[in-house]
Amino acid sequence: MPASAFHGRLLARAIGLVVVLLLGGCASTRACEAGLSASPQYETEGCRFRNAVNPEAKPSQEGWRIWSRFFFGKKEGTVPVDAIPVRPLTQAQLAALPADANHIVRLGHSSHLLKLQGRYWLIDPVFGERVSPFSFMGPKRFHAPPLALTELPPIEGLILSHDHYDHLDVPTIAYLKDRVQRYFVPLGVGRRLVEMGVAPERISEFDWWQAATHAGVQLTATPSQHFSGRGLWDRDSTLWSSWVLQVGGQRIFYSGDSGYFGGFAQIGARFGGFDIALMENGAYDAWWPSVHMTPAETVRAFGDLRGKTLYSVHNSTFDLAFHRWQAPLAELAALAQAAGIDLATPEIGEVLTVGVPRQNRLWWEGLR
Repeated sequence: MPASAFHGRLLARAIGLVVVLLLGGCASTRACEAGLSASPQYETEGCRFRNAVNPEAKPSQEGWRIWSRFFFGKKEGTVPVDAIPVRPLTQAQLAALPADANHIVRLGHSSHLLKLQGRYWLIDPVFGERVSPFSFMGPKRFHAPPLALTELPPIEGLILSHDHYDHLDVPTIAYLKDRVQRYFVPLGVGRRLVEMGVAPERISEFDWWQAATHAGVQLTATPSQHFSGRGLWDRDSTLWSSWVLQVGGQRIFYSGDSGYFGGFAQIGARFGGFDIALMENGAYDAWWPSVHMTPAETVRAFGDLRGKTLYSVHNSTFDLAFHRWQAPLAELAALAQAAGIDLATPEIGEVLTVGVPRQNRLWWEGLR
């Protein structure tokens, strides 16, 4: 690389780091939000949510070191050279899916479109080009969504796990704000949606273990081990959660983002196991071991949950860590085969019908 190009890239990264720091500083002065202090997860001193006590939790590097590594560290193989396979999806194909079953469509990363007993739901939908506070910089998606926002069917419910940019996307919410019947979010995240133009009466906020029923789906917000924030000084001002969906006699688990903790066993015991578990598998690193799971920890958590099918999420769409982009999938597939686990690694746009046997394809093999 020519010296001028190298120095230009270095300068751009430095400017980006300063901008992120300044953005976070804008949120540094705030009072505790009314109504949150009743949560057992909330600390009024500091106005922050906290994770459950976990004796196995491993310490992470300090935030400034992690940010510095992101901007200046060397990466290899974290972005695909070859095209990620995408199965285009049409409204006609969605309409043809049987209304007496539960279907899951992978949109990319942790984003999913679900057709549950004939009605459509979204989980952590991100259709934007970048997961960043800025439209001109930040992790850029590897592939297009399998269908456009404008082609989505009417959405009955939208579920969010937390407020990070790769799960709560401003362009997506801006388009959907009046096109979703009801939003289901952890405590504090409702304020984020209102700021994006969503009417407050469409939003339901949940603490861990709180439940509701909507359109034939029983939803329960369940614990996870993570953190929240959209700037550097609003960390943990909103809650994070996993989710349980019970519909049509089946149980679906979605981990959201989480490190490994004892809560998975607690959830598995309380609900008696799951027909399918959408489990985080990607963006892990030894520098932040308690907020994302390695593939081995994902398998361990799946066992705790008493799941039947392990469905891999949180990979293959954005460059958010330092492992090679294929690593989460390849390592999980090897572990699942050794343990005799029914694994689902669907292509982007692929439809999985819960409880129906399928041939799983290791679609990333051979791709650079």
